Amino acid sequence: MKIERLPLNALRAFSEAARENSFKKAATRLSVTPGAVSRQVKQLEARLGVTLFERHANGVLITEAGKMLLDDVQAGLSLIASGVEHITQRSSEAFELIISAPPSFLQLWLLPRLHRFEARERGINISLDADANLTPPLWLPNRAKLSLRYGQGPWQGVNSIRLFEDVLFPVCSPALLFKNKIRVPEDLLAQPLLSVEWQRHTPAFSPVPSWSEWSNSVGVKNHHLPTPMQYSLYSLALDQAIAGQGVVLASYPLIADRLASGVLVRPFKEKYALVSRFAYDLILPASGGAPEAVTHFSEWITQEAETFQNTSPHH
Repeated sequence: MKIERLPLNALRAFSEAARENSFKKAATRLSVTPGAVSRQVKQLEARLGVTLFERHANGVLITEAGKMLLDDVQAGLSLIASGVEHITQRSSEAFELIISAPPSFLQLWLLPRLHRFEARERGINISLDADANLTPPLWLPNRAKLSLRYGQGPWQGVNSIRLFEDVLFPVCSPALLFKNKIRVPEDLLAQPLLSVEWQRHTPAFSPVPSWSEWSNSVGVKNHHLPTPMQYSLYSLALDQAIAGQGVVLASYPLIADRLASGVLVRPFKEKYALVSRFAYDLILPASGGAPEAVTHFSEWITQEAETFQNTSPHH
Protein backbone atom coordinates (compact mmCIF):
# COMPACT_ATOMS: atom_id res chain seq x y z
CA MET A 1 0.00 0.00 0.00
CA LYS A 2 1.33 3.44 -0.93
CA ILE A 3 2.20 5.66 2.00
CA GLU A 4 -0.19 8.42 0.90
CA ARG A 5 -3.06 5.91 1.23
CA LEU A 6 -2.22 4.82 4.76
CA PRO A 7 -5.03 5.72 7.23
CA LEU A 8 -2.72 7.07 9.93
CA ASN A 9 -5.49 8.01 12.37
CA ALA A 10 -6.96 4.51 12.08
CA LEU A 11 -3.53 2.94 12.62
CA ARG A 12 -3.05 5.01 15.77
CA ALA A 13 -6.51 4.01 17.05
CA PHE A 14 -5.71 0.37 16.32
CA SER A 15 -2.37 0.63 18.14
CA GLU A 16 -3.91 2.10 21.28
CA ALA A 17 -6.82 -0.35 21.27
CA ALA A 18 -4.41 -3.28 20.85
CA ARG A 19 -2.20 -1.99 23.65
CA GLU A 20 -5.18 -1.88 26.03
CA ASN A 21 -7.35 -4.61 24.49
CA SER A 22 -10.09 -2.04 24.94
CA PHE A 23 -11.72 0.51 22.67
CA LYS A 24 -12.84 2.47 25.74
CA LYS A 25 -9.35 2.85 27.21
CA ALA A 26 -7.95 3.68 23.76
CA ALA A 27 -10.56 6.40 23.41
CA THR A 28 -9.50 7.91 26.73
CA ARG A 29 -5.85 7.99 25.65
CA LEU A 30 -6.76 9.57 22.30
CA SER A 31 -9.33 12.00 23.77
CA VAL A 32 -12.09 10.72 21.48
CA THR A 33 -15.20 8.59 21.99
CA PRO A 34 -15.16 4.76 22.05
CA GLY A 35 -17.46 4.90 19.02
CA ALA A 36 -14.84 6.89 17.09
CA VAL A 37 -12.17 4.29 17.88
CA SER A 38 -14.53 1.49 16.82
CA ARG A 39 -15.31 3.19 13.51
CA GLN A 40 -11.64 3.82 12.72
CA VAL A 41 -10.72 0.19 13.47
CA LYS A 42 -13.59 -1.04 11.28
CA GLN A 43 -12.42 1.21 8.45
CA LEU A 44 -8.90 -0.19 8.82
CA GLU A 45 -10.19 -3.77 8.79
CA ALA A 46 -12.22 -3.02 5.67
CA ARG A 47 -9.20 -1.42 4.00
CA LEU A 48 -6.94 -4.39 4.82
CA GLY A 49 -9.55 -7.13 4.36
CA VAL A 50 -8.66 -8.81 7.68
CA THR A 51 -10.20 -8.98 11.17
CA LEU A 52 -7.99 -7.31 13.76
CA PHE A 53 -10.18 -7.75 16.84
CA GLU A 54 -12.69 -10.30 18.03
CA ARG A 55 -15.70 -8.46 19.44
CA HIS A 56 -17.29 -9.87 22.64
CA ALA A 57 -20.00 -8.64 24.96
CA ASN A 58 -17.36 -7.75 27.55
CA GLY A 59 -14.90 -6.09 25.16
CA VAL A 60 -12.48 -6.91 22.37
CA LEU A 61 -9.53 -9.26 21.90
CA ILE A 62 -6.79 -8.79 19.33
CA THR A 63 -6.50 -11.52 16.69
CA GLU A 64 -3.32 -13.21 15.46
CA ALA A 65 -3.43 -11.01 12.35
CA GLY A 66 -3.76 -8.00 14.61
CA LYS A 67 -0.74 -9.06 16.63
CA MET A 68 1.32 -9.40 13.46
CA LEU A 69 0.32 -5.90 12.36
CA LEU A 70 0.78 -4.38 15.80
CA ASP A 71 4.57 -4.77 15.95
CA ASP A 72 5.10 -2.95 12.63
CA VAL A 73 2.55 -0.24 13.41
CA GLN A 74 4.05 0.52 16.80
CA ALA A 75 7.55 0.58 15.31
CA GLY A 76 6.40 2.96 12.58
CA LEU A 77 4.54 5.28 14.95
CA SER A 78 7.53 5.28 17.29
CA LEU A 79 9.81 6.26 14.41
CA ILE A 80 7.48 9.11 13.43
CA ALA A 81 7.33 10.33 17.05
CA SER A 82 11.12 10.21 17.28
CA GLY A 83 11.47 12.25 14.09
CA VAL A 84 9.00 14.87 15.30
CA GLU A 85 10.76 15.12 18.66
CA HIS A 86 14.13 15.44 16.98
CA ILE A 87 13.09 18.22 14.65
CA THR A 88 11.22 20.03 17.44
CA GLN A 89 14.29 19.87 19.64
CA ARG A 90 16.50 21.13 16.82
CA SER A 91 14.09 23.99 16.18
CA SER A 92 14.07 25.00 19.83
CA GLU A 93 17.87 24.91 19.90
CA ALA A 94 18.27 26.83 16.63
CA PHE A 95 20.09 30.15 16.67
CA GLU A 96 17.77 33.11 16.09
CA LEU A 97 19.15 35.65 13.63
CA ILE A 98 17.22 38.88 13.10
CA ILE A 99 18.18 40.91 10.04
CA SER A 100 17.05 44.52 9.95
CA ALA A 101 17.14 46.34 6.62
CA PRO A 102 15.31 49.06 4.67
CA PRO A 103 12.15 47.55 3.14
CA SER A 104 13.28 48.09 -0.45
CA PHE A 105 16.70 46.49 -0.01
CA LEU A 106 15.15 43.62 1.93
CA GLN A 107 12.55 42.93 -0.75
CA LEU A 108 14.51 43.64 -3.91
CA TRP A 109 18.04 42.40 -3.14
CA LEU A 110 18.23 40.23 -0.02
CA LEU A 111 15.08 38.09 -0.29
CA PRO A 112 15.79 36.75 -3.80
CA ARG A 113 19.16 35.46 -2.50
CA LEU A 114 18.47 34.50 1.12
CA HIS A 115 17.16 31.02 0.27
CA ARG A 116 20.71 30.00 -0.61
CA PHE A 117 21.90 30.77 2.92
CA GLU A 118 18.86 29.14 4.55
CA ALA A 119 19.40 25.94 2.55
CA ARG A 120 23.00 25.78 3.76
CA GLU A 121 22.43 26.72 7.42
CA ARG A 122 19.62 24.55 8.77
CA GLY A 123 20.39 25.40 12.40
CA ILE A 124 19.58 29.11 12.07
CA ASN A 125 16.09 30.59 12.31
CA ILE A 126 16.00 33.87 10.36
CA SER A 127 13.58 36.71 11.04
CA LEU A 128 13.42 39.80 8.84
CA ASP A 129 12.76 43.28 10.18
CA ALA A 130 11.84 45.77 7.43
CA ASP A 131 12.81 49.04 9.06
CA ALA A 132 14.39 52.16 7.63
CA ASN A 133 15.64 53.19 11.08
CA LEU A 134 19.03 51.97 12.19
CA THR A 135 18.45 49.87 15.30
CA PRO A 136 21.50 48.91 17.35
CA PRO A 137 22.91 45.52 16.36
CA LEU A 138 23.49 43.00 19.13
CA TRP A 139 24.58 39.44 19.71
CA LEU A 140 23.79 37.05 22.50
CA PRO A 141 24.67 33.34 22.88
CA ASN A 142 21.52 32.14 21.06
CA ARG A 143 20.30 35.30 19.36
CA ALA A 144 21.67 38.16 17.27
CA LYS A 145 20.42 41.19 15.39
CA LEU A 146 22.31 42.62 12.44
CA SER A 147 21.52 45.59 10.22
CA LEU A 148 21.90 46.19 6.52
CA ARG A 149 21.95 49.87 5.75
CA TYR A 150 22.12 52.34 2.88
CA GLY A 151 23.93 55.56 3.61
CA GLN A 152 27.16 57.42 3.98
CA GLY A 153 29.51 56.34 6.76
CA PRO A 154 31.20 56.29 9.06
CA TRP A 155 28.52 54.70 11.25
CA GLN A 156 28.95 55.73 14.89
CA GLY A 157 29.33 53.19 17.71
CA VAL A 158 29.31 50.10 15.50
CA ASN A 159 31.49 48.14 13.12
CA SER A 160 30.57 47.95 9.47
CA ILE A 161 31.44 45.86 6.45
CA ARG A 162 31.10 47.43 3.01
CA LEU A 163 28.98 45.27 0.73
CA PHE A 164 29.01 47.41 -2.41
CA GLU A 165 28.97 50.96 -3.66
CA ASP A 166 25.87 52.42 -5.26
CA VAL A 167 25.29 53.57 -8.83
CA LEU A 168 22.07 55.22 -10.02
CA PHE A 169 20.65 55.69 -13.51
CA PRO A 170 17.28 56.19 -15.22
CA VAL A 171 15.20 53.11 -16.07
CA CYS A 172 11.80 52.66 -17.68
CA SER A 173 9.63 50.00 -19.28
CA PRO A 174 10.48 48.75 -22.79
CA ALA A 175 7.01 49.89 -23.89
CA LEU A 176 7.60 53.49 -22.75
CA LEU A 177 11.00 53.55 -24.45
CA PHE A 178 9.47 52.18 -27.67
CA LYS A 179 6.77 54.88 -27.75
CA ASN A 180 9.02 57.82 -26.84
CA LYS A 181 12.21 59.31 -28.14
CA ILE A 182 14.65 59.03 -25.21
CA ARG A 183 18.19 59.22 -26.52
CA VAL A 184 19.84 62.03 -24.56
CA PRO A 185 19.24 63.34 -21.01
CA GLU A 186 17.23 66.35 -22.27
CA ASP A 187 14.61 63.96 -23.62
CA LEU A 188 13.57 63.22 -20.04
CA LEU A 189 12.20 66.77 -19.74
CA ALA A 190 9.12 65.53 -21.57
CA GLN A 191 8.67 62.38 -19.45
CA PRO A 192 7.03 61.78 -16.05
CA LEU A 193 9.80 61.30 -13.52
CA LEU A 194 9.43 58.97 -10.53
CA SER A 195 11.41 59.29 -7.33
CA VAL A 196 11.75 57.52 -3.98
CA GLU A 197 11.88 59.47 -0.73
CA TRP A 198 14.38 57.47 1.30
CA GLN A 199 14.30 57.65 5.06
CA ARG A 200 17.92 58.26 5.82
CA HIS A 201 19.86 57.87 9.01
CA THR A 202 23.42 58.72 8.15
CA PRO A 203 25.86 60.53 10.43
CA ALA A 204 25.84 63.74 8.40
CA PHE A 205 22.25 63.35 7.14
CA SER A 206 23.53 63.90 3.65
CA PRO A 207 20.96 64.39 0.90
CA VAL A 208 20.04 61.13 -0.79
CA PRO A 209 21.06 61.08 -4.48
CA SER A 210 18.20 62.55 -6.48
CA TRP A 211 17.07 63.56 -9.95
CA SER A 212 18.50 66.99 -9.21
CA GLU A 213 21.97 65.58 -8.54
CA TRP A 214 21.75 63.30 -11.58
CA SER A 215 20.73 66.17 -13.86
CA ASN A 216 23.66 68.24 -12.61
CA SER A 217 26.03 65.38 -13.34
CA VAL A 218 24.84 65.08 -16.95
CA GLY A 219 24.57 68.82 -17.64
CA VAL A 220 20.78 69.28 -17.64
CA LYS A 221 19.52 72.47 -15.99
CA ASN A 222 17.62 71.59 -12.80
CA HIS A 223 14.92 74.20 -13.25
CA HIS A 224 13.89 72.54 -16.51
CA LEU A 225 13.19 69.19 -14.89
CA PRO A 226 9.55 68.26 -14.25
CA THR A 227 8.68 67.77 -10.58
CA PRO A 228 9.12 64.05 -9.83
CA MET A 229 6.28 62.01 -8.39
CA GLN A 230 7.38 60.83 -4.94
CA TYR A 231 6.96 57.30 -3.54
CA SER A 232 7.78 56.02 -0.07
CA LEU A 233 8.99 52.61 -1.31
CA TYR A 234 11.16 51.61 -4.24
CA SER A 235 8.84 48.75 -5.06
CA LEU A 236 5.96 51.20 -5.64
CA ALA A 237 8.02 53.40 -7.95
CA LEU A 238 9.32 50.36 -9.84
CA ASP A 239 5.81 48.96 -10.27
CA GLN A 240 4.77 52.28 -11.83
CA ALA A 241 7.83 52.30 -14.08
CA ILE A 242 7.17 48.71 -15.17
CA ALA A 243 3.60 49.74 -15.97
CA GLY A 244 4.94 52.44 -18.30
CA GLN A 245 3.95 55.36 -16.08
CA GLY A 246 7.31 57.11 -16.05
CA VAL A 247 11.09 56.97 -15.64
CA VAL A 248 12.62 56.21 -12.25
CA LEU A 249 16.12 57.08 -11.05
CA ALA A 250 17.11 53.65 -9.76
CA SER A 251 19.76 52.29 -7.44
CA TYR A 252 21.42 49.46 -9.38
CA PRO A 253 21.33 46.82 -6.60
CA LEU A 254 17.58 47.30 -6.29
CA ILE A 255 16.74 46.88 -9.97
CA ALA A 256 19.44 44.48 -11.18
CA ASP A 257 17.05 41.51 -11.20
CA ARG A 258 14.41 43.48 -13.11
CA LEU A 259 16.95 44.60 -15.68
CA ALA A 260 18.02 41.00 -16.11
CA SER A 261 14.40 39.89 -16.62
CA GLY A 262 13.79 42.66 -19.16
CA VAL A 263 10.80 44.31 -17.47
CA LEU A 264 12.94 47.45 -17.08
CA VAL A 265 15.53 48.87 -19.45
CA ARG A 266 18.11 51.63 -19.45
CA PRO A 267 17.23 54.16 -22.14
CA PHE A 268 20.82 55.44 -22.26
CA LYS A 269 22.46 51.99 -22.07
CA GLU A 270 25.69 52.29 -20.04
CA LYS A 271 25.86 56.10 -20.27
CA TYR A 272 24.80 58.78 -17.78
CA ALA A 273 25.21 56.81 -14.57
CA LEU A 274 25.61 58.62 -11.25
CA VAL A 275 28.18 57.15 -8.85
CA SER A 276 26.63 57.75 -5.45
CA ARG A 277 28.24 58.92 -2.24
CA PHE A 278 26.09 56.31 -0.52
CA ALA A 279 26.79 52.61 -0.15
CA TYR A 280 25.28 49.42 1.26
CA ASP A 281 26.85 48.22 4.52
CA LEU A 282 26.47 45.36 6.98
CA ILE A 283 26.33 46.80 10.51
CA LEU A 284 27.74 44.78 13.43
CA PRO A 285 28.23 45.45 17.17
CA ALA A 286 31.42 47.31 18.00
CA SER A 287 32.63 44.82 20.60
CA GLY A 288 32.34 41.22 21.70
CA GLY A 289 32.89 37.97 19.89
CA ALA A 290 30.54 37.13 17.05
CA PRO A 291 28.53 33.92 17.47
CA GLU A 292 29.29 31.24 14.88
CA ALA A 293 25.94 31.81 13.13
CA VAL A 294 26.74 35.51 12.70
CA THR A 295 30.14 34.67 11.27
CA HIS A 296 28.52 32.30 8.78
CA PHE A 297 25.99 34.93 7.71
CA SER A 298 28.63 37.67 7.43
CA GLU A 299 30.83 35.44 5.27
CA TRP A 300 27.88 34.42 3.11
CA ILE A 301 26.52 37.91 2.47
CA THR A 302 29.95 39.40 1.74
CA GLN A 303 30.53 36.61 -0.79
CA GLU A 304 27.10 37.26 -2.33
CA ALA A 305 27.89 40.97 -2.50
CA GLU A 306 31.27 40.31 -4.12
CA THR A 307 29.69 38.03 -6.72
CA PHE A 308 26.99 40.61 -7.38
CA GLN A 309 29.51 43.43 -7.73
CA ASN A 310 31.74 41.37 -10.05
CA THR A 311 28.80 40.84 -12.41
CA SER A 312 27.77 44.50 -12.33
CA PRO A 313 28.18 46.34 -15.64
CA HIS A 314 29.85 49.14 -13.65
CA HIS A 315 32.52 46.89 -12.10
